[in-house]
Amino acid sequence: MAMSEYRSGVPDDWFVDPVQLGVPGVRKPSADDIEDNPLAWQADSLCAQTDPEAFFPEKGGSTRDAKRICTSCEVKAQCLDYALQNDERFGIWGGLSERERRKLRKRAV
Repeated sequence: MAMSEYRSGVPDDWFVDPVQLGVPGVRKPSADDIEDNPLAWQADSLCAQTDPEAFFPEKGGSTRDAKRICTSCEVKAQCLDYALQNDERFGIWGGLSERERRKLRKRAV
């Protein structure tokens, strides 16, 4: 590398904006973000920072860990809305299992 690329031994491009990396929780989506990408809420989801297998347990497996994570997630409501609107049949969405979402749908009808 040329010496002009460094100032005091540090590369000019050493900084990477965490928003560009998609780090969850770094920024709140604007109205434009939501219009352009209806799934923008996923960037702030806690499940995006954890093991996805916890949210898709095997039949009879525990959902406790996933639901615990959902309790403090800022986008829990958007997640549940998405699952209900898209008839998600597997996994924990918005803190509810598929069975719990099915019961919720039946009560709403």
